[in-house]
Amino acid sequence: MTKEELKNKIGKRIVELRTQKGWNQSDLARACGKDRQAMEKLENGKVNPTLYTLQEVASALEISLSELINF
Repeated sequence: MTKEELKNKIGKRIVELRTQKGWNQSDLARACGKDRQAMEKLENGKVNPTLYTLQEVASALEISLSELINF
């Protein structure tokens, strides 16, 4: 898997989990302490998230990091 493919898979997984909670990008961004534009870039695979960022997202979604990257 290439870096681009991995970033896209992570982004799609975040969108899937976020929508299951009934949240929009702003809701998740707020829960992570980030702005909506940062969340948009993450979901669209435009950035290479740090492990800490992924942990913040997982915590906001009330799931484990392993659940977040289970695709």
